[in-house]
Amino acid sequence: MLWQKGTKVEDWVTRFTVGEDYRWDTYLLPYDIEATEAHAWGLEQIGILTQKEMKEIQKTLQDLREAAEQGRVTVRPEDEDCHTVIEEFLTEHLGDVGKKIHTGRSRNDQVLAALRLFLRSGLQHIGSETAGLAEASCSLGERYADALMPGYTHYQRAMPTTAGLWALGYAELLASDLEALRSAYEQINVSPLGSAAGYGVPYLDLPRVDVAERLGFAGVQTHVTAVQLSRGKLELHVVHALVQVAATINRMASDLVLFNSAEFGFVELPPEFCTGSSIMPQKQNPDVFELARAYYHRLTSEMHLLMSLPANLPSGYHRDLQLTKEAAMRSVLLAQDLVTAMRQGISGVRFNTERMRAALSPDLFATAHALEQVKKGVPFREAYRNSAKAVNGWQVPDANEALAAYTVNGFPGRQRPDLVRARLEASRAWFE
Repeated sequence: MLWQKGTKVEDWVTRFTVGEDYRWDTYLLPYDIEATEAHAWGLEQIGILTQKEMKEIQKTLQDLREAAEQGRVTVRPEDEDCHTVIEEFLTEHLGDVGKKIHTGRSRNDQVLAALRLFLRSGLQHIGSETAGLAEASCSLGERYADALMPGYTHYQRAMPTTAGLWALGYAELLASDLEALRSAYEQINVSPLGSAAGYGVPYLDLPRVDVAERLGFAGVQTHVTAVQLSRGKLELHVVHALVQVAATINRMASDLVLFNSAEFGFVELPPEFCTGSSIMPQKQNPDVFELARAYYHRLTSEMHLLMSLPANLPSGYHRDLQLTKEAAMRSVLLAQDLVTAMRQGISGVRFNTERMRAALSPDLFATAHALEQVKKGVPFREAYRNSAKAVNGWQVPDANEALAAYTVNGFPGRQRPDLVRARLEASRAWFE
């Protein structure tokens, strides 16, 4: 191990301290290789490496990248982490040149550089999928713009709405979630390299800003003590944004599962996104949508770890913080699957307009009747009571008649998918 100086560590200590970290570092290996290549370039700029040595390192790192992609090199428990794999591979192939690569850095800033590249990439993918889900919701909203259905409060019929308005409400919320993802991307897109163990390095004039630019970071954390202080905190920005997306999907999936039940029958879910029962031949279970609903709770549990684990720790690095890496990475992988599943699933959703129409009842239009009286000069509270008394004497109006009563953007029959799409377009640059 990189830190060993002749002492032997008990096997159980290695198992306890490494834990599952080596598995997560398998995901980080390509990002660590990318950051190591940029670090080598920086060392060449200040004369620690010759140009020839730097090019040898670049070539060998490319070989390592290919070996990892082909499964010929993995991170094993005895390696402890991906940093060891990289340094040992370079040393094995380049000798003393490989031994120079850790100059001016610690595993503390090394892992954070790789992690932030991983998180940045993950956020871009999730951003693209979230925008795709929002666009699919806009299309659904257009398709069912005038499809009347009951709207509910307290699980009871309340006022009329449309399936299109249902879909566009979620589309607008996803556009807001996309802005939260962008904010998290901006928070995480800052380089920790050069901070080493958290206190910088003497004698070496490390080109921190140039290396950051080479990796596509927007800047550096100037004061090196901020790097370890932000560990877990910046990751929390990411996972909090993912939780916002998951919260929207949670309620969307909950609606679809409920509307798909025989008691409602408002929605037909794509059969390829459903499973069956091992004992009941007739069953079609909305498992993908139920799990989409449940993933929100998985993500909030990871967010809770990021909120609580760094609390009360003194400044500087502590091994406790190792666990924040798994929480952040697990959250990104979960969220990628979640948003992709929902984006693909929503495209196959069909509303049963006849069933929704049959579910409309006269009482849904009580507020409309009250406000129609208000337009004629009746005080609202008096109109409210008049409507409450007369509710049993009404008929369900024609859809065109019912929707004609609404004149404001965003009301039933007055959907504006173009406004949602404009927000999506404004957010597109960072994830594309």
